[in-house]
Amino acid sequence: MIASLRGVVSHVGPSSAVLDVNGIGMLVQATPQTLSGLRPGAEAQVHTALIVREDSMTLFGFADPGEREVFEALLSVSGVGPRLALAVLAVHSPEAIRVAASTGDDKAFSKVSGIGPKGARRIVLELADKLVPHGTEEAPAGVPAWNDQVLSAMTGLGWSEKDAAAAVDATAAEHPDAAASGNVAEILRLTLRRLGQDGTRRAPQKQAG
Repeated sequence: MIASLRGVVSHVGPSSAVLDVNGIGMLVQATPQTLSGLRPGAEAQVHTALIVREDSMTLFGFADPGEREVFEALLSVSGVGPRLALAVLAVHSPEAIRVAASTGDDKAFSKVSGIGPKGARRIVLELADKLVPHGTEEAPAGVPAWNDQVLSAMTGLGWSEKDAAAAVDATAAEHPDAAASGNVAEILRLTLRRLGQDGTRRAPQKQAG
């Protein structure tokens, strides 16, 4: 498997890019977010997944391994092919997809063109145990291990760290059993519900200063 490519970007299009790797032009399909970080004439590295079919071999490129991991998890869902998986990543960030899968937010997936209510529900059901929100830092002494994971998911959905922390603390106080269980998905679901989100709407966008 080709896990990554490093080379000079020779072309960037609306849905793909070409990297010159030792004189060989490698065509890579990618999301708009990944493509926006590539500049013609500049060296770049993309993490890749090679999809082999009877009549084709297609490389899909990603800005980081986490994005590729979510892409591959989406491919494990019945009826989801690489183009549709890439479309999901074009609409939602990898962390937002993890949050939607772990909280049962099928409406998030139905926002993607080509995915209906039944397909969205199937994605949630099949990914519930495969994708969980990430926490990247070790919690300080006295802070529950799940705290950073829930805060990371909240900020990934657009909430400020201050508002997210206040909401999580209030949820832990109101639902001590959930806090004691350490179930990240349940604590996150309760926090979103407390904020009136119920997992179906995005947090208010921050105004540009």
